[in-house]
Amino acid sequence: MTAHSSEAGRASSGDKRERILDAAERVFARAGFFAARVSEIAREAGVADGTIYLYFKSKDDLLISVFESRMERVNQTLADAIAGLTSPRQKLTTFIRTYLELVREQPSVAEVLTVELRQSSKFMKSFSNPRFADFLRLLAGVVAEGQAAGELDSTIPAPMAARMIFGVLDELALAWLLAGDSSPELIDTVDGPPKAKKFDIVRAAEWVGAFITQGLERRSNV
Repeated sequence: MTAHSSEAGRASSGDKRERILDAAERVFARAGFFAARVSEIAREAGVADGTIYLYFKSKDDLLISVFESRMERVNQTLADAIAGLTSPRQKLTTFIRTYLELVREQPSVAEVLTVELRQSSKFMKSFSNPRFADFLRLLAGVVAEGQAAGELDSTIPAPMAARMIFGVLDELALAWLLAGDSSPELIDTVDGPPKAKKFDIVRAAEWVGAFITQGLERRSNV
């Protein structure tokens, strides 16, 4: 086998693995983790059923691999979004807005990351979750920068603040995904009962940003 054919074989293998991950993302989002069948993922990817097991040990392993791949992209997108910004407060609000924009723009990815992963006992019990740790480190770094600059309250440890912020974002993403396109939000009207209003998750990012930055804002002692 020539070097060229060997490289072509590795590229083809990588392409096939990525095709399987893309198909798994769609099937998990559409059918749910428990209901999804490996045969359905193989059909969606255009490969034989047995090919799945050349790359992944089990359906749980495939779900975790989708998570790792997509979280790596999410982390890179977030890092790129805040790169070059000098204000820690602006970095934090940009981080929040970008994350929720990703939820809106890539709902199948968000469905897997936010909803379906909770259905995997392997993920919940034994997976070390390095990509999520990277996410938290990136967010904690933004908070720590704001604390060092005297803009944010330093009494809350930055890693703990990062987990709190993620909890808010995760809950908002979950509510948006479970609601679909119809809205759980109600607005008051002058006449009659409250009316439903479409849930704009990116608009909500402004409220979340204000809520979090004001909550973490450093206050001088009176």
